[in-house]
Amino acid sequence: MKTVYLVDGKRTPQVKAGTEFKDIAAPYLGHHLVRHLAGKHNIPSTEVDEVIVGNTGTPAKYPNIGRVIALEAGLDKKTSGYSVHRNCASGLEALSQGFIKIASGRSQLIFAGGVENMTQMPLMFGKKMTDLFMNLMKAKTATQKLSLLSQFRPDFLKPIVAIEQGLTDPFCGLNMGATADKIARELGITRQQQDEFALLSHKKAVEAQQAGKFNDEILPTAIGERMTQILSQDIGPRDGGTLEKMAKFKPYFEKRTGTVTVANSCPITDGGSMWLMASEEAVEKYDLKPMAKMIDYHFHGLEPERMGMGPLLATHGLLQRTGMSMSDIDLFELNEAFAAQVLGCLMAFKDSNVSKRWGITETMGELPLDKLNVNGGAIALGHPVGSTGSRLVLTLANELKKQKKKYGIATLCIGGGQGGAALIENLQ
Repeated sequence: MKTVYLVDGKRTPQVKAGTEFKDIAAPYLGHHLVRHLAGKHNIPSTEVDEVIVGNTGTPAKYPNIGRVIALEAGLDKKTSGYSVHRNCASGLEALSQGFIKIASGRSQLIFAGGVENMTQMPLMFGKKMTDLFMNLMKAKTATQKLSLLSQFRPDFLKPIVAIEQGLTDPFCGLNMGATADKIARELGITRQQQDEFALLSHKKAVEAQQAGKFNDEILPTAIGERMTQILSQDIGPRDGGTLEKMAKFKPYFEKRTGTVTVANSCPITDGGSMWLMASEEAVEKYDLKPMAKMIDYHFHGLEPERMGMGPLLATHGLLQRTGMSMSDIDLFELNEAFAAQVLGCLMAFKDSNVSKRWGITETMGELPLDKLNVNGGAIALGHPVGSTGSRLVLTLANELKKQKKKYGIATLCIGGGQGGAALIENLQ
């Protein structure tokens, strides 16, 4: 297996759905990232082997976002591009496929990442209305059409919310938030513990913004009707929060007995992220100075109704694959889909009585909070589903560089009952 380099990465600001990116189609959250990285590192448009892009809410107008981004970025038409979908880990899946292709010697230069405009996930008509439309198209006479129209009822217009369906597991029937409530209930994680963790995420993110810690990873993005405004900061982190304010939010998913609220969960978010990946040969040929090496990755499945524990299994599998231990890892980025599931994973890392429920009989070791999401996580920064997997690796690589640390793991839970994790080594 050949060495796989993470040369450089950039992301858009991440913004709450319905705000600054609401009118920007998903491909346009990625193509300027590719164009910037190719220009910055003097990569000829003819020399990129592949563009691999994670995306979950594929727009009907852009059925293969990876190819659209490749062409919009000005890469040569011979550069192939495709899209991947692994729910919350789609961006990490893109990186993992880039890893395999470079490590096996099949490719030299790949752009990999993810984009998501969750604002633009559509409202859809239900079966009654779509059947009516279909039958009207088939009707040959005005009489037939009038007869069909007479069957219309107002409830035919009740919309199906695509994002709501997408966040509900088809096997266990639970919304993702309800799976977090299940973990909290089974592991005894209190509402106050979740609120405290969420508050800390916002505090760290605000401090990171004020210190300019995201400046190296965010590429300012043009917005507005005429694209004359520039957005350079995430819209999501909240300053001045208190536990008293957090306590006012009512349980959102399990109304009666739940403890998961919109305040201790990640918001619905739009954004994109992209990496330039390279082989050793490409690094030498183009005189590149990589940020990091991608050492390995691991995906692991578990029961969908407890999907939030995915990082436990993915991290365990990754450490086994690489022969490393928790104490060898300097920094972690663990996606904060919900405070409850992050806290559940932290419990299981240090307590084999918890982890044995998922077949891990040894104590893996404590993950100290000063190593975890040191600049805040998705509760504050948001979780644009297709992008988050690659965004986590980007934030991790930049922080390893700043702290002059060596190893980092980016990991996240995945809707449908999976976990994903990647190990990187800082080279700067």
